[in-house]
Amino acid sequence: RVQLEESGGGSAQTGGSLRLSCVASAYTYSAFCMGWVRQAPGKQRERVAIIDADGATYYHDSVKGRFTISQDNTKNIVHLQMNNLKPEDAAMYYCAIHPAGAWCPDHLVNQGSRGQGTQVTVSA
Repeated sequence: RVQLEESGGGSAQTGGSLRLSCVASAYTYSAFCMGWVRQAPGKQRERVAIIDADGATYYHDSVKGRFTISQDNTKNIVHLQMNNLKPEDAAMYYCAIHPAGAWCPDHLVNQGSRGQGTQVTVSA
């Protein structure tokens, strides 16, 4: 069973920065997309930032220019640098992974394997 170990997160003030990291293990597929989704209370889960098997990145419109996803050369470790945080970024952030395919970035949100999540809180 896929294991995703998240680290980072916590609290920041508006305009501050946080960095999330995730290590994936025990997956059996040779190619995959991997990234971060988030869910705030009462809201739907949404894609934050994803990197696909070819290295292409996908961001939620609300985080473009503020968040950056990166991947280690080992491919199974991803980081999310979150700058200029806003109160609306507060949510539970989940690392997720899904086998590669044309629709991987979309499928990852609701069909991907997810970690336990790490809370991000942003104070005004």
